[in-house]
Amino acid sequence: MNFFYVLNGRKIKRYFLLTIALAFSIGVIYAERDNITVFSPQQPAAIYSVPTEKKVIALTFDISWGEKRTEPIINVLKEKGVTQATFFLSSTWSQSHPDIVKKIIDAGYEIGSHGHKHDNYSKLSDDEIRTQIQTAHSILSDITGKQPNLIRLPNGDFDKRVLRIAEELNYKVIQWDTDSMDWMDIGTDKIINRVVTRAHNGDIILMHASDSAKTTHEALPVIIDELRSKGYEFVSVSELISQTETDGRAVKDKTTSTSLTGKLNAAEAE
Repeated sequence: MNFFYVLNGRKIKRYFLLTIALAFSIGVIYAERDNITVFSPQQPAAIYSVPTEKKVIALTFDISWGEKRTEPIINVLKEKGVTQATFFLSSTWSQSHPDIVKKIIDAGYEIGSHGHKHDNYSKLSDDEIRTQIQTAHSILSDITGKQPNLIRLPNGDFDKRVLRIAEELNYKVIQWDTDSMDWMDIGTDKIINRVVTRAHNGDIILMHASDSAKTTHEALPVIIDELRSKGYEFVSVSELISQTETDGRAVKDKTTSTSLTGKLNAAEAE
């Protein structure tokens, strides 16, 4: 027995359009497969801030070189009664300045990793990324007696590989929502204005305690007073994270070169 299937013109057109749409969707998924993967909820993400109604803020300070700026900053924090803050330390710097590291610890402030070699990790191979994080972890653990689990990558540079490897090594990648731009020597008033006007609940504020941050210790007392007058309490990054679910922003492959960052920040600082 023979069977005959008769399709009218309308059905043929419908099936044709469905086939085209399916082929287009498959093409988009294939072309964007890396981005779709990194936006998956299961993927690791950098933490920029936490969503909270509490008026809490984390002051953070990166240190990768120099010995003139850290102690004045510690002194300001202590004089202002700020008992919680987070310092992200380069392990090479920490090896050269164990006495300053001890002063940070003795003051009760949290220490996170700022990596080992100060380089853009997104340019490194997977093995090199892992080695850099592990080397810094070993050095900081030996010097501080504690094992850090927070890391701010040098230059704030990372991609999805760095996020994945950091998570595999039990690290949370910490970024920031408010950038003081203190390292650009934009002047005390501009540093104060940037931080005070941009700060918000659950904010992570980026500052520096390296020698490039020449006026941070001068801006800091006013920043603390101004933010307190607005009702903010200062906490460490770990305390901030523990208070609520983190606002972890999954990102596309993000690479931030020092030169590009400097150009963008210089324009924004005006």
